[in-house]
Amino acid sequence: MHLGLALGYGGEPVEELLPVVEHAERIGVDSVWSVEEYGPDAVSILGYLAAVTHRVALGTAVMQIPARTPATTAMTAMTLDMLSGGRFRLGLGLSVPWIVEGWHGQPYSEPLRRTREYVEIVRRAVAHDTRVEHDGRIYRLPYRGPGSSGTARPVKSDMVPLRPDIPVHLGAIGPRNVALTGEIADGWLAGLYAPEHEAVLTAPLDEGLARAGRAPGEVRISPILYVARADTAEEGRDRLRPLFAHLIGAVGPSGRNTYFDVACAMGYEGAAHTVRGHLAEGRKAEAFAAVPDTLLDEVALPGPLPALVDRILAWKDSRVDTLILLTRDTELLEAAQAVL
Repeated sequence: MHLGLALGYGGEPVEELLPVVEHAERIGVDSVWSVEEYGPDAVSILGYLAAVTHRVALGTAVMQIPARTPATTAMTAMTLDMLSGGRFRLGLGLSVPWIVEGWHGQPYSEPLRRTREYVEIVRRAVAHDTRVEHDGRIYRLPYRGPGSSGTARPVKSDMVPLRPDIPVHLGAIGPRNVALTGEIADGWLAGLYAPEHEAVLTAPLDEGLARAGRAPGEVRISPILYVARADTAEEGRDRLRPLFAHLIGAVGPSGRNTYFDVACAMGYEGAAHTVRGHLAEGRKAEAFAAVPDTLLDEVALPGPLPALVDRILAWKDSRVDTLILLTRDTELLEAAQAVL
């Protein structure tokens, strides 16, 4: 199993971030992943890191599909792959409705169809073997719909890619999205994931793999784990409770929450309903307290360093290819790399 490092959502100053990335590369960490919500973008920092690193793979976790046209993503992927000397991994994801519609001003419609068409166009553009045409429900290249000039023709990139097949990873949580990942992606950037519940969590992935006639090893599983190193496990858990309470308990306009669904599938249905109920009534403290200790211990890394290392060892017998830690703790990275 490999070790990965995830950057934060807040856009840390580069003088604070760079020493951690350089240390990670020096000790043999496999990959560094930039993240993206509605703060820093996932692309710019990787262009910088491509120039100051030499070996470590650089991935996005994730570039939001509704934020960019497929052609823009293909151009970006080819450029980052060139700048990094073939070290780029393209992580894509749909994000969530309130970010897609509230921040990007795009409709959150037909998400599975959108992802399938998007990946197909990106791959075709990167392959650089023909002009790109696509006549889908979501994307049409060339566009000949309302407002078009009617003069467009298919286009082939001016840039010859360093690699005509850049690995595509999908950030997926819901079962249908995970199944689609098994069908079309090279990697799965997993949300809530734990070795103890691997059979139920990977069932949709295996369904998609079987549907496409693919072997399990064709999709690399890479969960991103939140880390809260502390003197005691309870102190670490308490730091994570607000985050996981909102992940599990939030209810969007549609009434669906895929994190809630996954927690239920893992056997935490009662606790998930309790957390959701407290949040709905504005009882945040009670919601935080209702997040089960065992859930936090399974899907995150809270507590003192020896306990974190022991927990990382438990992942070695799982199907996970790369364990990505969201941390700045170089001592933890060293200890984790040593046992993996």
